Amino acid sequence: MENQNQNLNILDEVNKGATMGMDAISYVAEKVTDNDFKDVLDTEYSKYKKISQRVNDLYSDYSMKEPHETNAMNKMMTWYGIQMKTMTDSTTSKLSELLMQGTNMGIIEGRRLINQNDDVAPDVKNILNDFVVMQEDSVETLKKYL
Repeated sequence: MENQNQNLNILDEVNKGATMGMDAISYVAEKVTDNDFKDVLDTEYSKYKKISQRVNDLYSDYSMKEPHETNAMNKMMTWYGIQMKTMTDSTTSKLSELLMQGTNMGIIEGRRLINQNDDVAPDVKNILNDFVVMQEDSVETLKKYL
């Protein structure tokens, strides 16, 4: 039997991950000088946005509320972390590394959710799987810029 709270929790976590990915990309994009890397970041941003839109479209099937996003404190900490870590090195390699670190955290959390939640709705499981695979593909793309 599908658990409504489980479905909502997974959708919330995917949406938080997607919004955090979009935030990180927008903070890093301000420092990018390589046009090819800018194009990659634009593409990655669009992928996160599509996942977030899919969550929003499906969320109303499970709740009258809006899906959770990253809160102001997390946004500020992400921005601050990127500023501090790029103060002395804002090369494409360093920016790629920072994005990979965040993406890897998302992959770990996503895989954990997949492995620990067998009893979720198929449409929720599809979004979760697509999100994790998208992030794994992103890491492969970002590796080229290290």
